[in-house]
Amino acid sequence: MSLWTTFNSTAAAVTNDRFVPDTFVFAQGKDFLSEWPQVLTAIGTYYVIIFGGQALVRALGIPPLQLKPLVLVHNLVLTVCSLILFLLLAEQLVPMLSQHGLYYAVCDTGSWNQRMITLYYVNYLLKYFEFIDTVFLVLKHKKLTFLHTYHHGATALLCYTQLLGGTSISWVPILLNLAVHVIMYWYYFLSTCGIHAWWKAWVTRTQILQFVVDVAFIYFTTYQKVVFMYWPNSHLPFSEDCSGTLVAHLWGGSILTSYLVLFILFYEGNYPKKKGGKKVTRGKKRV
Repeated sequence: MSLWTTFNSTAAAVTNDRFVPDTFVFAQGKDFLSEWPQVLTAIGTYYVIIFGGQALVRALGIPPLQLKPLVLVHNLVLTVCSLILFLLLAEQLVPMLSQHGLYYAVCDTGSWNQRMITLYYVNYLLKYFEFIDTVFLVLKHKKLTFLHTYHHGATALLCYTQLLGGTSISWVPILLNLAVHVIMYWYYFLSTCGIHAWWKAWVTRTQILQFVVDVAFIYFTTYQKVVFMYWPNSHLPFSEDCSGTLVAHLWGGSILTSYLVLFILFYEGNYPKKKGGKKVTRGKKRV
C-alpha cells in the first residue's frame, strides 16, 4: 500500500469525508483560507495577538508560564507532520523526476497535478498551525525577533500566492522546508527535554543552504517566464514558458531572497567566527 493511499483513507476517515485527498480540488473562495481577505485577516490577527499579547503580559505583570508539556507535544507534532508531508511529496516526485526529469518537474504544467496541489494545500494550512510557536514565546516572555515574526507571516503568504499562481516549482521550497523543519522541530523537542544537541548551528546552516537552492531555482524559472512573455523571439537560452503566473514567481523570488539575507545576518550575529580556537554563541534564539 502506498503512502498516498494510507493518507487518503486516513484523512477521509478523520474528517468524515469532508476532506478526501483523492478528490480534492483547490478552489479560491470555496476552501478554508483560500481568499485574500481571509488570508490577510488571519496573518494580521497573528501579529495583533503576538504583539498585543506581549504588551499585555508586560502591563499586567503576568509571570512567564511553564508550558513544557504543551511545547513538547507541539514540537513533536510538527516534527511528525513535516516528516509525513515530506515522504508524501517525495513519493510523488521520485517517479516524476525519473520519468520526465528535473526541468519537467519545475516548469511543466503536468507537474502541477491534483495530488501535488493537495499536498501543497495541506502544507499551506500547516503554516498557520506553526503560528503557535510565537504564542509560546510570548507566554514564556521570550524575545520576539524580526526574523521569527516576519518569517512566520511571510511563509503563509508565500504558500498562498503559489497556490493561486499555480507554480510547478512550488515543490522545491516546500520539500526542502519540510526536511529542514523535521530537523528543526526535533531539535526544539530535544532542547525542551533538556537534551543537548551538538548540531544546533547546523539547523541554521541547513536553512541557509535551503534558501540558496530555493533562490537559484526561482530565479531560473522567473527568468524563463519573463523571457517567454516579453522577448519570445530573442533566441535567448531557456526561453520556454514555465507554469504559473509571473506575479506568483515574483512574490516567491522576493520572499525567498529576503529569507536568505535575513538568515545569513542571523547566522553571522549568533555564530561569530572562532576567536582563539573557540566559537562563541550568543544565546538561544528561536527562528
